[in-house]
Parts: sequence; structure tokens; C-alpha cells
Amino acid sequence: MIALLLGGAGIAIGASPAQAAETKFNVKCVPPAGGGDPVEGETTAKVSAPASAKVGDEVEVSWETVKPASNNTDLMDIPQDSVQPTGWITVGGGGGELKVVGEKKNPPIPKKAPMQMSTMKGKLKLTKAGKITLTPGKYDVAVTFSFGTFVTKCAPTGAVGVGATIDVSAGTSGGTTSGTTSGTTSGTTSGTTAGTTSGTTSGTTSGTTSGTTAGTTAGSTAGGGGGQTDFPGKPVEVAFDCGPVVPGGIKTPVTINAKKNGGSYDLTVKTAKGAMASPMALPAGALKPSMNIKLGGADSGMVKVSGPANAEPIPDKAPVSLSDMTGSYKPGKTGKVTLSPDQLTIDVTMAPGATPINVPCKAASSGVSLELDTTAQEGGSGSPATTGSTSASGGLAETGAEDEGGIKALALVAGTVILLGGAVFTFTPWRRLRGPR
Repeated sequence: MIALLLGGAGIAIGASPAQAAETKFNVKCVPPAGGGDPVEGETTAKVSAPASAKVGDEVEVSWETVKPASNNTDLMDIPQDSVQPTGWITVGGGGGELKVVGEKKNPPIPKKAPMQMSTMKGKLKLTKAGKITLTPGKYDVAVTFSFGTFVTKCAPTGAVGVGATIDVSAGTSGGTTSGTTSGTTSGTTSGTTAGTTSGTTSGTTSGTTSGTTAGTTAGSTAGGGGGQTDFPGKPVEVAFDCGPVVPGGIKTPVTINAKKNGGSYDLTVKTAKGAMASPMALPAGALKPSMNIKLGGADSGMVKVSGPANAEPIPDKAPVSLSDMTGSYKPGKTGKVTLSPDQLTIDVTMAPGATPINVPCKAASSGVSLELDTTAQEGGSGSPATTGSTSASGGLAETGAEDEGGIKALALVAGTVILLGGAVFTFTPWRRLRGPR
């Protein structure tokens, strides 16, 4: 290959014919936290690269997923152009890893249908003579919905065959082979990615990234000083224990964001969308969430945030999302104050005028989402914690004759069911939405 440099732009001509080979290997895929257990399956990858090249050439390497390791779940269709894969190819001969990225381009993927991903591509700079092997390895699959992006991480569980080999002839350069990756990533990422990454990566990554990325990480976001007014928090995974009303509880990332308003802070709390599934049509106004935010560090107490009820009816079997919850925090102390998600409460009302069934969900495990550098305000302190009037606390709870025919809350061991005047509502933990592979 001859490289011509014109005004700083590299134009490659005379490329040798590309070669492609398929290789099958087993992988273990770990979904975002709360998305279910790891899934194992077999995938087929086709790696393409020139059969021969010279030292100093920069060649294109691609990875096409011929057969995915899993299908879409049976609960939710995946929208068009919402799946973006990223893979890492092991470069033999001490070349480290080459990162390849695919476009966010796919047809609509119905429930239970095979996953479809675009071809991943990257540029490999050849700086060492000899036979360079290219072996597919770990890869990530990011799926973007209107409510956020969820990333599943997959890695081989056994030996993987070589996908392609490049015969690199001697040149004037020596050293190791390195790679560059170009690609555009867009979208808003939400959720938790589990697992660790190890190995040596050689190369540089270039491209354009737009959107907002969010995930559970150690630590918290700190702010409050200077002229800053917006303080975004970090998602923290929270396990809510709702007792027998929701067997297994609800596991979801929670993010606390703050906006300075004078000496106070306006809080907005977000949970993962689609954390429950409705087995029946629900009327508008059926679900209303609230949460206690626990103060720590220099201040103490609770701040209550609440969200509006669902404005639109929820169709049968549709994912159910809790609305964003808002509230105000007026600091009672000066110093660094931490904010952590605490008890979640869901008020369920199936008929206008009926007394809501109050479903309390204690935060069995949580963490700090936001840290603020505060200044004490007169009369500042945490607001009272959330309290409920009617609690579905397990077994059979009678709410009283005044509740229009006697609304009852019935918790079943086999599945969480609330019986409201003959209407059945089922809470589904977020991990169930992943479904079987």
C-alpha cells in the first residue's frame, strides 16, 4: 500500500485484496445491574483485513457479527437505529488490542428476534514485519431507548480462533503494531455496567461523541462552590425491599440532581425507566411515586421528593416508569453534605376518589449520589420523611369500608399482586424486563 499525504490528509491506494474468515466462540454476557443474571451463548464473528501489507501501512479491520449470542427479550421491541456495538480485537505479535466501533444502525428488532448489529470497524497501523493475527475478543452492545441507553458487556469464556492474518512485509520502521479507532457515538447512557477490563491496549481513539453518559461508579459528584448552579449526581444502584408486596424487591439506579436556587437547592430524582411491567391497562393517575433523600456529612435529616402520577393511561403489558421526583433542600449546616436515596413509596389509586394503597419500599442498600458544599440557611433542615396512610404490608390488608367497596391489598408468594376492587396490578422487578435469552 502506498500512502500519499496531501495537506495532512492520508489517501490510501493500491490496497491488497481483503480476506475474511468466520470464527465461532462462546461468550458470557453481563447485562446492566438490575438487568438479570449473566447469559452465555455462542456467537459467530467474521473478521476482515487485507491479506498482505507493508510496514507503515494503515489498514482497515472490520468485525461483522454473523450470528449473535442471544435474541431480543419477549417484553420490548428494540427501535430502529438504536443498537451500537463496540469490540476489541487481539492483535498477535505483541500488538495489543484494536478497538473497533459500529454505527448505531439497525432495523427494528421485534421481541424474541435475533439481535442485529452493524459491522464494527477500526484502523490498524502496521509497524512490524511478520504475520499479524487478528482474533475477536470481548465486545459491548449498547441499546438506546427514549429513556436511556443500557450496555451489555460480553467476553469469551474459552479459546477463540484466529479471525484473519495479515502478512506484513519488511519496511523501514520497527516496533509494535498499534491501532486507531474512529467512530461516532451518540445517545444517553444510563444504568450500571458490571465487570472489569484487563489487558494491554495499544493505539489511539478518535471520533465524535455526543450525548450524556451515566453509570454507577464509585464515589459521588461533588459541587456547591463557586458560581456553579447545576450539580448533576451519579447514578447509584439501590435495592428496595418492599416486603411481601414485591417479592425480591426492586433494583434500579437512582440519580439525584441539584440546581442552586438562592441559598437552597431544587432536587430532581430519577429512577430507571421501565422498572415495572403492567399486566393490565392502568388509568391515568394510578401511580404516584415519592422518595426520602437521606442527608449525611455536615447535615442530617431527610428531604422528601415526590413526582406526579402518570398523566396518560398505561396499556396492558407496557413497561411502567415512575415519574421524576422533585423537592427542595435548604441546608441547615455549612460544609460538605451528601445526598443518598432512601425509602421509595408508590401510591396506587385505581379509581377516582378512592384512598390510595401506599406501598413502602425500604432502601436495603444504597449509596451517595451527590455531594454539595453548602452554606447554612436560616430555618434550613431536612423535611419530614415520607409517611403513608394505607400500607400494603403483606398478607391481607383491609383498608376500610370507606374505600368504595373495601379495597384490599393481597400479596402472593408466587408473584406480587395487588387486588384493588377486582383489578389486578403486578409489579415486576427491573431485572425481569431483560427476560430469558
